[in-house]
Amino acid sequence: MLRYKDISSKEIVDVNQGARLGVLGQTDLEIDEKTGQIESFIIPNYKWFGLKKEGAETKIRWRSIRKIGEDMIMIEPHDYT
Repeated sequence: MLRYKDISSKEIVDVNQGARLGVLGQTDLEIDEKTGQIESFIIPNYKWFGLKKEGAETKIRWRSIRKIGEDMIMIEPHDYT
């Protein structure tokens, strides 16, 4: 069983571009009300030092996760919007 506290501080990384998208603990979650399962992570876009929210959010669907490692969560880039 995977618990949220076990993955909450991991970086989310686009494996094809090597781009850091955010840290899971700093994201919102979209949860299926019927099953309680995580549907997606929603990463807000912030200005410098995270002081002011700016622009659209990035939504990463749970199914786009390819690997959950010790320090990061690796995703495929074509699966997030």
